[in-house]
Amino acid sequence: MPEIKLTARRNTSGGDARWGLVRLHPEVLMALGLRPGDGVTLTGGRRTTAVVGQFKPTQGHGSGVALLDEVTLANAKVRDGGDVTVAPATVSDARMVAVTGSDLAMSYISESTIRQALLGKIVTVGDSVTLLPRDLLPGDNPAAARLALKGIGIAWTSEVLKVTVTDPRSGPVTIRPSTAVVLGTATDATDTPMDLLDDATRPNPVVTPAPSVHAAPLRSAVAVADLAGVQSQAAKLTEWLQLSLDEPKLLKALGASPHLGALITGPAGVGKATLARAVAGQRRLVVLDGPAIGSLESGSRLLEVSNRVTEICSGAGGILLITDIDALLPDTPEPVATLILDQLRCAVARPAVAVLATTSNAVGIDRRLRSPELFDREVSLPLPTAAVRTALLERLLRDIPADGLKLDEIAARTPGFVVSDLAALLREAALRAAGRASREESDPLLRQEDLIGALDVIRPLSRSGSEELAIGHSSLDDVGGMDETKQALTEAVLWPLQHPDSFARLGIEPPRGVLLYGPPGCGKTFLVRALAGSGQLSVHSVKGAELLDKWVGSSERAVRELFQRARDSAPSLIFLDEIDALAPRRGQANDAGVTDRVVAALLTELDGAEPLRDVVVIGATNRPELIDPAVLRPGRLEKLVFVPPPDAAARADILRTLVRKTRATVPALTPDAKLRKVAKELEGYSAADCTALLREAALAAMRRDIDAGEITSADLTAARAAVRPSLDPIQVESLRRYAEQRAASGPAGDSPGYV
Repeated sequence: MPEIKLTARRNTSGGDARWGLVRLHPEVLMALGLRPGDGVTLTGGRRTTAVVGQFKPTQGHGSGVALLDEVTLANAKVRDGGDVTVAPATVSDARMVAVTGSDLAMSYISESTIRQALLGKIVTVGDSVTLLPRDLLPGDNPAAARLALKGIGIAWTSEVLKVTVTDPRSGPVTIRPSTAVVLGTATDATDTPMDLLDDATRPNPVVTPAPSVHAAPLRSAVAVADLAGVQSQAAKLTEWLQLSLDEPKLLKALGASPHLGALITGPAGVGKATLARAVAGQRRLVVLDGPAIGSLESGSRLLEVSNRVTEICSGAGGILLITDIDALLPDTPEPVATLILDQLRCAVARPAVAVLATTSNAVGIDRRLRSPELFDREVSLPLPTAAVRTALLERLLRDIPADGLKLDEIAARTPGFVVSDLAALLREAALRAAGRASREESDPLLRQEDLIGALDVIRPLSRSGSEELAIGHSSLDDVGGMDETKQALTEAVLWPLQHPDSFARLGIEPPRGVLLYGPPGCGKTFLVRALAGSGQLSVHSVKGAELLDKWVGSSERAVRELFQRARDSAPSLIFLDEIDALAPRRGQANDAGVTDRVVAALLTELDGAEPLRDVVVIGATNRPELIDPAVLRPGRLEKLVFVPPPDAAARADILRTLVRKTRATVPALTPDAKLRKVAKELEGYSAADCTALLREAALAAMRRDIDAGEITSADLTAARAAVRPSLDPIQVESLRRYAEQRAASGPAGDSPGYV
């Protein structure tokens, strides 16, 4: 069988990430007689098999390169840049595949769901596989697998399984719809490694299946004492369960019913079901999976609920836990919902039975659930604070080999992360640490750089459906000049989040929002990035026009959802760019009242009944006079901050920052005296113009010499001829007058012609 030795390179394509793919040059595919989708054997430090595809020669790789994803590199035990031998593989259809993994996979993911995620993949015993579905050929359907895995949140994207047994027992196999997937571990009758045995001498494997999600109630591996940040909620639930189930006579003596129906609400992934299982203790627990049963037809749905209620009401009673009840009984109920509610009423009224339900969408459940005979009590779980996130990380890493971890730093950089997000973060970091240990043939050890690298990959559930502003690692210290502007933003945004005790001690409410206004290109967006980087805030960014929709109610709903996402990921910052398009003066638009309703929705969110806690709103515009006056009043965007065009000193600071970040030598701007001289000559240049100037100077240096390592005065002169100042003196003067009039009239003043 033909084989070719190639150089292994890590495939950085996001679409190919970690599902078991190797891409080869078309000429290599032709030489080996392979087509995309076939199996290919890879031999490095270990022999493994993967699905083959082709890369385009225009991607910059020659025919001597094989592109492997991270999992395939680890399976083949080959480093990035190492040698790997590639050969066609004879692949059999798998009758059975046994896999093992974390407690999450073994307890919460069904065998059919894992089979759907592994469809079309090619594996051998000992391989690591992920749940990221195959997406190579037109017949692949990754969307179905992602939908099936949606119920466990984003954690499945970093889950890694190990293949322990296959049938046929030798050689690579591919997972088909008919393949039986068994969850568990494999043990052999001898200590001989299974991959070194042939069919004649291989002992029959013994597979220990993991417990089925339907076979027995699930217990929490977390004790109540280990629940960080929710001890008061746990104490309340424990007391309710004790009085209702263990001491009902006390309530009856006081004329109160001992029945218990309680809702546990909170953001997705915060640990609602874990809390319920922890407080259940040793009591009998029956779990009703809301999303799974809610997806059935009406008759089957009612039958499943009836079976669970009968199960919990028989014998000595116990606790019925309904997870994500909003999926079973949404706020737009079907006729069968009435019958399901009757079943739940029977369970709640039954002596020695308590019913707990979880939901991350408290306003999206059937209103009848909150009736006195059903769920008359409710506990809410908050997002973990930085201190709680540190405690969660410590407990998640309790038994993990690690070195030099600074968990306070990781906790500070993970606003909006819930416990499932932190678990996903640690799995991604573990994958990086395992890959390094495999390449270096060393003991696995988790390091700080693994966690920091995982932060670039893992996104919290609270921000999974929104676009964010990339803040990078910049801070206000990286902003050149604008000292007064930076101080105003620090006081209005960072102080309330970093020193809330000072505001409470003085008995004042911090500013609710800030409006940045100034000429285009003067760094308003960069200021927001730097501000978010300084405060380690999650940023929700939208342009004004993005929220406008012609359909009645759509724009208002978009505003509500934006603010709800910000509350769910607090401490956070909402950045409304081009806010003059989102909140113009009411009564002047000819759009059937769309913008008027959006302004009303925005005012309600800014200063309504539900307070904005640890959420700051920043708007940006270069036309402040067009904004509705009500938006700029106290309690809303009350702090107006003028971002002026940079003066000579500010331009020098901007150039100094740019020079510090560039890798090239810039004699044209060094020493400092020369830099200040150049800055004085750039009158009318904005911050963006200064950035474009240095970029153009670098291009001029490249035109002079493609291997140039310095930017000369001639390059800078050529750049100034190409990059002209963009500031409009008339607009700048108009904005200065607006700022002066606002300062003269006070923060709540209404200057004629402006506000």
